Amino acid sequence: MSTTLASASSRKAIPAAALLGVLGVVYGDIGTSPLYAFQTSLEHFTQTGFHRWEVLGILSLIFWSLVLIVTVKYVLLVMRADNRGEGGILALMALAQRVARGERTRAMLALLGIAGACLLFGDGVITPAISVLSAVEGLEVVAPSLKAVVLPISVAIIIGLFLIQSRGTGTVGRLFGPVMVVWFLVIGALGLAQIVTHPFVAMALSPSYGIELLIIHRGLAFLALGSVVLAVTGAEALYADMGHFGRAPIRRAWLTFVLPSLVLNYFGQGALVLDHPKAAVNPFYLLAPGWLQLPMVILATMATVIASQALISGAFSMARQSMQLGLLPRMAVLHTSAEEEGQIYVPQINTMLMVGVLVLVLSFKSSNALASAYGIAVTGTFICTGMLAIVVFRRQFHWSRPAAIGAFGGLFILDLLFFIANLLKFFEGGWVPLAIAVVLMAMITSWRRGRELLLARWKSDSLPLASFVARLPSSRTIRVPGMAVFLTGNQDYVPAALLHNLKHNKVLHERVLFVTVLNEDVPEVPAEERSTVTELGPGIHRVIVRYGFMESPNLPRDLAALGDYGIEYDPMQASYFLNRETLVAAAAPKMPAWRLWLFLLMARNAVPATEFFRIPSDRVIEMGVRVAI
Repeated sequence: MSTTLASASSRKAIPAAALLGVLGVVYGDIGTSPLYAFQTSLEHFTQTGFHRWEVLGILSLIFWSLVLIVTVKYVLLVMRADNRGEGGILALMALAQRVARGERTRAMLALLGIAGACLLFGDGVITPAISVLSAVEGLEVVAPSLKAVVLPISVAIIIGLFLIQSRGTGTVGRLFGPVMVVWFLVIGALGLAQIVTHPFVAMALSPSYGIELLIIHRGLAFLALGSVVLAVTGAEALYADMGHFGRAPIRRAWLTFVLPSLVLNYFGQGALVLDHPKAAVNPFYLLAPGWLQLPMVILATMATVIASQALISGAFSMARQSMQLGLLPRMAVLHTSAEEEGQIYVPQINTMLMVGVLVLVLSFKSSNALASAYGIAVTGTFICTGMLAIVVFRRQFHWSRPAAIGAFGGLFILDLLFFIANLLKFFEGGWVPLAIAVVLMAMITSWRRGRELLLARWKSDSLPLASFVARLPSSRTIRVPGMAVFLTGNQDYVPAALLHNLKHNKVLHERVLFVTVLNEDVPEVPAEERSTVTELGPGIHRVIVRYGFMESPNLPRDLAALGDYGIEYDPMQASYFLNRETLVAAAAPKMPAWRLWLFLLMARNAVPATEFFRIPSDRVIEMGVRVAI
């Protein structure tokens, strides 16, 4: 089946621009792994002196990890599970929930997706730190006296990277592809040049050397697995960025260019170490001749900045998805491009990432120290993705149970081995991504539970909309000119803002829209399915506006498009009535105290609905209401 898929995709003509974009965005993270993956893996055996077969064993483990996890699992299997063209663990979670049976199963799948997303966010904090540090550490190879400036330069690069996020990545993005093409060509050529002098290293293509290493060294080799996994960090990016480029360019770039370049470089590092064991201190940079080492530091720094940029942009997209799926409170989402919807900037996420990355860099101070913190986040996400994929392939693609378990069961065992191997590094820094994931999980679950309680409270205190509309003709309520737009989270109940307006102003507008925004578990909602309008009474309509998890809401724009339903919307005549809730703890809270505190903190710092839905502030009337939960 995988052969058929590969051959089918190869018959399609893929534009060079698409392939350049893929190289510049998708492969930055995994493409810079040779900076530290082989060196860190080999360090487990350097204390007592390593043998030739041990070097070959590590190379074999790296090669087969690239083949099994990246090529088989992600490129050939998981990337088939697209949610209307979009990929990523949250899209996969929505897809799995859609085909799952039973509320309990859907809740478990939601927890899996949330856990994977939280771990992926932890990965996004660590990647810029370890990537930039490992690149700048090349200065120590060029001139050992420069060791003192490695940390300050790394900090300066990271601060500069986050400061320019608000300007958008469109202009810089066009340079990413060509730089990464040069990067892969150079690292592949350097590796090939060394392999030619020591072709014996090609024997590591056989899995027998990796198996032999695991059998003979056992515990030590199991520890080494925790470093080998560094070679496949960034595999999740192939799936997450599928919506931007499509699966065909990503597959073509990986199979024909990226994978060969990576294998050549890793095997070149192994050949170098076999010839010159002292080169194990930094085999990546020592592959290059002396005159090329400084240019390689510059090129590597550019490549790691690109890798970091891709993960930062991915964090922005994941934050927007989380908001649209109701997993996080509203945050400001700024569009940095008039042409590209996907180019966004989320200031709060940018600040959190920058602080987290700087804390890691200043705390660990070297890429080797950070390597211990890296693998848990990556392998944890691998496990979550694999479990969700089993459900999708079983239910949506109608694979038999033996086929689904057979295809993903072995890969799941491999992911689990990598995860356990990294757990052994918990006290050496592995706790960092887990701590980040736990904090995010606490925030998301507290937010979801708080919103459920708030909705239940609204239902118990609200008047059914049908009853209100039925009584309206006999209520002698004065109708005044203009249009009133009432935002409500529940389409079947009267918004509290309307009741407060009637209580204090004793009037109702001639034209009334009850607007409910629904977030669908699809990437984008087609324009023809955006709005649903129901006439409830004379001049009164219920409007349901739907958005996908990859979209940013724009309510005035979509209300202006209701002319086909006979609704004349004049933005200068419309007044928006919103509730401004003051949330307080009830006498008998239904949430633990720490969860309630966290929910109230997030609610108070959430972006107002006016800003999130792009409602003009001079057209808004807010009605205060006190809600105890």
